[in-house]
Amino acid sequence: MDAEVTAETLERLVRGARRSVNVALTGSVGFMEAVLRRLVQVPSGVTVRVLCNPAALEVAPARLRSLPAVRVLRHELCGIVVVDGTAAFLRLGTEGSADDRAAVVTDRAAVSTLQLLYAGAWSRGRRLVDHPEPSPRLRSELTRRILEQLRSGRTDATAACALQVSLRTYRRHVAEIMRELDASSRFQAGVRAVELGLLHETR
Repeated sequence: MDAEVTAETLERLVRGARRSVNVALTGSVGFMEAVLRRLVQVPSGVTVRVLCNPAALEVAPARLRSLPAVRVLRHELCGIVVVDGTAAFLRLGTEGSADDRAAVVTDRAAVSTLQLLYAGAWSRGRRLVDHPEPSPRLRSELTRRILEQLRSGRTDATAACALQVSLRTYRRHVAEIMRELDASSRFQAGVRAVELGLLHETR
């Protein structure tokens, strides 16, 4: 995806907005940066809604928290910007891959469908103010590895051996992680970890 073309296209769409700009962001750094820069150019009086997944929230937490209407959806999203329900910028590929493409959609029926899909996703999203920000400790590499061990269902002894720590140390870390996640069981800790973007959802 040509960054210059993307920026120009997004700027043209956003500056031309009259009623609404609805955005869905993934953890794609390039796309997020291009969109967030353009959102400050939205004309006054235009409603801006931003839907993001936990990966996007991890990339730019402060900037997303500064926006007025942001919701978090823990499912996979497609990078998209829908303007006034009449035009959409759709990110089609994966950043950094050979298939990193984008398209502008102006067909009324297609944009209307995208708008309806967005509205459905927005209604299922969790308000950003209700989405706690994980502490730095929960973002550590050791925590991620322990969460992976918990998710795999390994015994404490096997997990401790795999991580090359003592059983006592492993159990202490697990107890601290559960306390930080406010989880009463290891299963609940796994669910909360996915919600916060600490673990990716398995399919």
